[in-house]
Amino acid sequence: MDILWLIPTLPLLGFTILVLSSGRMPREKARVVGIGSIALSFMTTLYIATQYYAAASHGLDHGAGFTVSLWPWIVAGDLNLNFSLYLDGLSLSMLFVITGVGTLIHIYASGYMWDDPDYTRFFTYMNLFVAAMLMLVLADNLVLMFLGWEGVGLCSFLLIGFWYKDPENGFAARKAFVVTRAGDTAFAIGLFLLFRELGSLEIQEILHRATDEWEVGANMPTLIAILLLGGAVGKSAQLPLQTWLPDAMAGPTPVSALIHAATMVTAGVYLIARTHPVFLLSPTAMTLVASVGLITLLIAGFTALNQWDIKRVLAYSTMSQIGYMFLALGVEAWDSSIFHLMTHALFKALLFLTAGSIILALHHEQDIRKMGGLRKQLPVPFWCFLIGSACLIALPPTSGFWSKEPILLAAWEVDPVFWAGAVLGAFLTAIYTTRLMILVFFYTPEGGPPETHEPKGWQLHPPLIILAALSLVAGAFHLPAADALPHAHEHHPPLWVEVTGILLPLVGIFIGYQVFLKEKWQGLRLANQQALRDFLAKGWGFDWLYDALLVKPFLTLARLNRNDLVDLVPKGVVVASTQCYYFFSRGQNGQLRFYVATMAAAAIMIISLALFT
Repeated sequence: MDILWLIPTLPLLGFTILVLSSGRMPREKARVVGIGSIALSFMTTLYIATQYYAAASHGLDHGAGFTVSLWPWIVAGDLNLNFSLYLDGLSLSMLFVITGVGTLIHIYASGYMWDDPDYTRFFTYMNLFVAAMLMLVLADNLVLMFLGWEGVGLCSFLLIGFWYKDPENGFAARKAFVVTRAGDTAFAIGLFLLFRELGSLEIQEILHRATDEWEVGANMPTLIAILLLGGAVGKSAQLPLQTWLPDAMAGPTPVSALIHAATMVTAGVYLIARTHPVFLLSPTAMTLVASVGLITLLIAGFTALNQWDIKRVLAYSTMSQIGYMFLALGVEAWDSSIFHLMTHALFKALLFLTAGSIILALHHEQDIRKMGGLRKQLPVPFWCFLIGSACLIALPPTSGFWSKEPILLAAWEVDPVFWAGAVLGAFLTAIYTTRLMILVFFYTPEGGPPETHEPKGWQLHPPLIILAALSLVAGAFHLPAADALPHAHEHHPPLWVEVTGILLPLVGIFIGYQVFLKEKWQGLRLANQQALRDFLAKGWGFDWLYDALLVKPFLTLARLNRNDLVDLVPKGVVVASTQCYYFFSRGQNGQLRFYVATMAAAAIMIISLALFT
């Protein structure tokens, strides 16, 4: 375990080499550094995993973790923190996702971004992004985790706005940065409260102290859990801080795959899973986590049905699937949530990267209304997208089925309302995914299928094929996270509950087939309800609401305070100093008679004052 520090250091070293090149490194070398650093990190993870399981085979409890302390870091009063890394089953599972999927995304990006003039800058940001996420999941204390937490926020800003010359991309990057800062503020306040109440910020220590010092249902753990949830919903784009995620599609497609599959949006899920003892002390917070996930997955499902941009459909799909993970966390299906995080990382990376191949083949066209009939022209993307869609719908026996089905059963055991909402979300997922498949690959528009070309197919296809294979078989994987989290309860719902969870997505596929390919039942498309469709397509009006409540009042205050009243005092000092300078500088005219007269006048005034006072 002594080389655990290499896992985040290798991507950070790649970032350092690339940034010191100042963009002058040749593409071939930049590709080697960018991919090689992540690939070496993945290989190190594999080696660490063998050590982890070897230790377990010698009697170490699978749930136990290893701490690697590197050096003293912060010593201030009662706060004494080391720069330490912590490895257990949960963090090891996240390492597999980040480094494994991240390596495949980097390989794909090396071909996708080849013609971009800022090729080196792109891999600079990507390596820093992965390094920050690895630091987040390996942190032994919450301050170090917060460092990685803010690092992924910074890198998301840089990557979403990578093509910064387009003002819309810059706006999307700023929006992601500002919205997630709201959640980060809540997270930081939660850290302050934890330190005040428990006297420590080392994760394992505060989790033990929390269970020893607080009772279930107490006010303080509830408040802290809600604040941590605030940070989680910001990073994971859950209600009410979900508005940044669709606009994040402004970045290059490999960035979308990295954000949505392996890194940033999974950070909130990891935070709640890592601090689960605090949440278990608050039934209110647990119910809130489940409710946030359920509402978000339904909102995102309805919105995805009304999107025309292929990447935005997948973005809302990500929001929905993260909602399932939050729902699982809220109903105490901890290992099921992390298992779905892993399978989702595989098939969502597959879907985004395949979408990138389609976009390139159509000369950067993203509107699905201008696609259609592409299954014969793009056979590899077609089959890869089909496999990813089957996993997203959770068709048996794909990995999506094996990870989503336990969430539905756990939701039934806690509250049938949660189960009903989750099944409705699965039904919506089947419809919008079928719609996407049909409009892109099956439905033939007037004038025939669009013209395509695949100049980089040989570079882009290998990662897609690997991800497709993994997406199919990942349901058989045993994640070490299951050993680090509370074991899920056995679920024994009625047979009709299990059958409904399997059949309803099939009904959704049939409805999508009839409506979008056979063009029947057109009343279901809300063709005559344009206002409703616009409302759903615009994310249920959350952007409008936040603009009205927050953005516009702030801009109004800024305009009223254009001259900045606070700055009047220092500005007054500047004006007074300037005027004094001009007044006294006039006396320095170089005339001797003037100096003598001035000195005489001053002497007379001083003598007169002395005599009369």
